[in-house]
Amino acid sequence: MTLILALDFGGTKLAAALVNIGSRTWLRYERRLSPANADASTDLEIMRSLIYSLLQDTKPAAIGVSFGGPVDASTGTVRLSHHVVGWENIPLKALLEEEFGVSVDVDNDANIAALGEHRFGAGQGYDSLFYITVSTGVGGGWILNGQPWRGAAGMAGEIGHIVVDPAGPVCLCGKRGCVERLASGPYMAQNAREILEKEPQRRGGLRDGEILRGLVGNNLTLLTGQLVSEAAAAGDDLAKEVLHKAAWALGVGIGNVANLMNPQRFVLGGGVTKAGEDFWRVVHQVARETALPEVDFEVVPAVLGDDAPLWGGVAIASMTIPNL
Repeated sequence: MTLILALDFGGTKLAAALVNIGSRTWLRYERRLSPANADASTDLEIMRSLIYSLLQDTKPAAIGVSFGGPVDASTGTVRLSHHVVGWENIPLKALLEEEFGVSVDVDNDANIAALGEHRFGAGQGYDSLFYITVSTGVGGGWILNGQPWRGAAGMAGEIGHIVVDPAGPVCLCGKRGCVERLASGPYMAQNAREILEKEPQRRGGLRDGEILRGLVGNNLTLLTGQLVSEAAAAGDDLAKEVLHKAAWALGVGIGNVANLMNPQRFVLGGGVTKAGEDFWRVVHQVARETALPEVDFEVVPAVLGDDAPLWGGVAIASMTIPNL
């Protein structure tokens, strides 16, 4: 039995899973939320406890790690985390190899999830795909000629910071009108909240913000991207307006990437992509309108869900095992 250990350091959760090579079912699986005041040391200790709980008396042949932040994949060093303090320049690969005595590969979550979907999910059988995750932020990961492609310095795939509206609102990165600024969950919530605060009555009626207000008991600080999606599905016109703008931004980004790189398939994962048929219709329509008519591509939902980074960890670890 050849075991692979897959680890996922997310922004808010930590997950670990053990699988036998060739199996599509986890042998053992553990998941825990990261505490609100966590730092790198806290997360590492929680992950160590998950690992030892999974391994018991066994030893994996290799370990694959997904990390929610910039990573130097060539050295396995975490550059930083946007959500948890203390991760600056942490040699995660070296730390795990020293403790567990096996080969370890580390990459950022979008690259790893792209590999997971390519090997085990919606990208099976395709030589080129672009995986996009739309949740707290908007990130991307490339598979070209069947292999991960990270760019010259590991920064390829940042579709979230393609500018689609130069006169749009300012993003966390400092630019205006990025895909992430319009399409990510927290920013969708912020956009809806700002409209409701500026125009308390809007044009009036249940269809124009009242459903949204009702979902949060008029406490606009509780708004989330998911609630915007739910309100849009229930017919709230304001929520539909915000959701359409998000889908439009994502569609423009996808259409431009299709023109530039011509992948066979775009695979969309993350929470916002569960936003319903209307969201998907706008994404497809705008992507198709933005791309040249001669550029052929598909946009499909991811199939591995929250486990995409873990299955990507299995895929990247498998590459280091001889005779597989």
